[in-house]
Amino acid sequence: MAGNLRILIEGVLLVVGALFPIVNPVGGAPVFLAMTGDCSPQMRAALARRVATNAFLLMLGSMLIGTYVLDFFGLSISIVQVAGGVVVCAAGWDLLREDSTTLGATQVSGDRPGAIASRAFYPLTLPLTVGPGSISVAITIGANHPRTVTGVLMNGTADVIGALIVAASVFVCYRYADRLRHALGESGTSVVVRLSAFILLCIGVQILWNGVSALLATLPANVAR
Repeated sequence: MAGNLRILIEGVLLVVGALFPIVNPVGGAPVFLAMTGDCSPQMRAALARRVATNAFLLMLGSMLIGTYVLDFFGLSISIVQVAGGVVVCAAGWDLLREDSTTLGATQVSGDRPGAIASRAFYPLTLPLTVGPGSISVAITIGANHPRTVTGVLMNGTADVIGALIVAASVFVCYRYADRLRHALGESGTSVVVRLSAFILLCIGVQILWNGVSALLATLPANVAR
């Protein structure tokens, strides 16, 4: 029993320690605030809850069945990184070029369930919150789990708890992102959003380069030259 508990705790710490810095809900909160600038506080709260739920399911699914999905379609993690890096770059570039008068501006809009659902997954969950880097790390975690019955049970439980902790942190940071705007003011929020957008663009370039580098390494030496 003590051994199983140790495996469970170590598994939870591994998931949280690996995914939390990449998901980075604290850094993503200003970007979430800018992308929901036309939402009412009620709609933003609903979006934060939906994004956290989507993030939990996406992280957990990547850890549990991500390897099998990639194998089914004949894809590699490098391909996921290249495609995801392009999407992250596009999102960061669009936000970086957005009119400064709209950043952090809140317009009251109806809390339409369809509007919440359509915006919650893309781009707020993917790629803003759980991007290709998070997915590739989650897939790697799941691929390295032992395939014994005890290992599947312990590590599966650890995956659920770890993903739940990360998703809860996403909800808290996004749900109260508007307090950051009030604390910083409009000019301060604009600066933070611009910096976050630039960092998001850099992250996208890094993810893209990681995927391209891995693909180039698989080429024969004479082709690479």
